Amino acid sequence: MKKTILLLTLLLLSIQFFAQDKATRPSPPAQLTTSINGKSIVIDYSQPAVNGREIWGKLVPYGQVWRAGANETTAFTTSKDIAVEGKALSAGKYAFFVIPNEKEWIIIFNKTIKWGAFSYKQDEDVLRVTVPVKKAKKFYERLTYEVSSKKEISLLWENVKVSFKIK
Repeated sequence: MKKTILLLTLLLLSIQFFAQDKATRPSPPAQLTTSINGKSIVIDYSQPAVNGREIWGKLVPYGQVWRAGANETTAFTTSKDIAVEGKALSAGKYAFFVIPNEKEWIIIFNKTIKWGAFSYKQDEDVLRVTVPVKKAKKFYERLTYEVSSKKEISLLWENVKVSFKIK
């Protein structure tokens, strides 16, 4: 009887854990949905906040793979084949990672979507491109993805802007 009660309690607790409202997380979910040249692109991510922390080189270390968001791995989905910085990327859903550095970042599209960057494997990369880092025109308290009229997708957080071209 005690085992049954214990199992039921654990089951109820696990249901509560998995039913958690993602919007109440400290890093809430967000989505960029856009169309570039008739190709639908969606980026699903969670928005960490600066909260007075030093981000680049500290919270997010230079030279290490980062999931480009918080909580689950950031997902990048394209409805049709595209070119990222002139390199082909087939239609599909990808894990989106970056390797930040002071002057340039490596943008990574990986075929396996898992939790965070803990189980990242470079041999599962589909595409890597290197792009320069720029100073953002304003301060971004929360990580944000935007698309410009120049058909560039930008990651913006704190005082950093990193963009890559889509065709």
